[in-house]
Amino acid sequence: MSDFMSPRATHAVDWQRHFTSLADAIERLQQRGETTLSSFAGEQSDFIRFNAGRVRQSGTVSQGKLTLRLIDGARQAYSTLTVCGDLQQDVDEVRAALATLREGLRDAADDPHLLFDTSSWQRTTRRSGRLPDPHGLLRVVAECARGLDFVGFYAGGTIVRGFASTRGSRGWYEVDNFNFSWSLYDPSGRAIKSTYAGDDWSDAVFAGKVEQAATRLAVLARAPRALAPGRYRAWLAPAALAELLGVTAWRGFSARAQASSRSELYKLHVGEIALDPRVTLGEELGLGITPGFNDDGYLRDSVALIAAGRSAGQLTNARSAREFGLTPNGALAEEAPASLAMQPGALMDEDVLAQLGTGLYIGNLWYVNFSDRMNCRLTGMTRFATFWVENGQIAAPLEAMRFDDSLYRLLGSELEQIGAQAELLLSDGTWGERATGGMQLPGILARSFELTL
Repeated sequence: MSDFMSPRATHAVDWQRHFTSLADAIERLQQRGETTLSSFAGEQSDFIRFNAGRVRQSGTVSQGKLTLRLIDGARQAYSTLTVCGDLQQDVDEVRAALATLREGLRDAADDPHLLFDTSSWQRTTRRSGRLPDPHGLLRVVAECARGLDFVGFYAGGTIVRGFASTRGSRGWYEVDNFNFSWSLYDPSGRAIKSTYAGDDWSDAVFAGKVEQAATRLAVLARAPRALAPGRYRAWLAPAALAELLGVTAWRGFSARAQASSRSELYKLHVGEIALDPRVTLGEELGLGITPGFNDDGYLRDSVALIAAGRSAGQLTNARSAREFGLTPNGALAEEAPASLAMQPGALMDEDVLAQLGTGLYIGNLWYVNFSDRMNCRLTGMTRFATFWVENGQIAAPLEAMRFDDSLYRLLGSELEQIGAQAELLLSDGTWGERATGGMQLPGILARSFELTL
């Protein structure tokens, strides 16, 4: 059994106290007529990469990044700096950055779409988790991966986000979580991919997921099935559906994209198309996987995006609100959902294969992009963990094939059932820093899914 730890206990810096002190210093450095919005991103994270069930690379990252946004009238300028945790040194860096921003604002043009929240509010979210001690994790992986070609990547620890405005607003978000993704390889080169994410690590749950994946390795050893292009009955697991919805959500729910007719869900938004009435999607802040505030100083609330198969809302950032005469609802700058949730249905996991009967079991999809944006048609590849099922039994792995199908069809006329268990899929982004957010999705059973070659 592995030991457990609270990453917060290992902090060399109390980031919340440090950010609060910096925000107080920024208020003292403020000059008449100015407003400063300060955003903070930090973490204390462990990263471990495995190959053949053994550690290939490991390390710990402790970092903090402060973005200053100086506003004077209708002009604004930004500066981002790394904070070291020494208060005096960081205050000196902030003082110098503000001086540089003031200099830059002298010749800056007015920003016609500038809008930010001027109210005063306080919001704090702190959620401790039960994460594995890295040394204990190595032992557990070694035990569970014995005899398996196990390749994986673990990232876990504390993620923090902060916001402060010289108008009086203060926000803090601090959570412990982990995200572990791995693949079990067959000598043929095919693999079963699995993930385990959350904030309450269990050795037993992890071992069960590895064992479940290992039982399907025998199927991978069978001769792969090659299918002719055509439409096939299909079960799309939550991870596969996440690939489709993730690409669609880049602009699909954006108020800016909808106002300029560039949203891939435009036809749904204007009422030309309706999905199956069982489809309900929303930006669900209640999941607690993303901060309840944004960099413009607005508090964020849950937003219904699709209700009973019809468009119910959009994500509106302050700049879009100013440009198109809308009301901001706390959306992030990119106006993509950070906590997308779909209402589950009635199909239990243990009944999926029987209900599928004969067709495709799709565990994941790869390289997804649009082939026809205005009809929300997506293309990509099946790859690992895609099987041919006959009479409710997995018969063979499927050769990698290209698909090309419309999300309007898959969540509309072709939607037969929705899975009863929604899976939490945390963002695995680590570009520059560990990302917040993710999705909570069930799988779907589709009457047909189109393979093209």
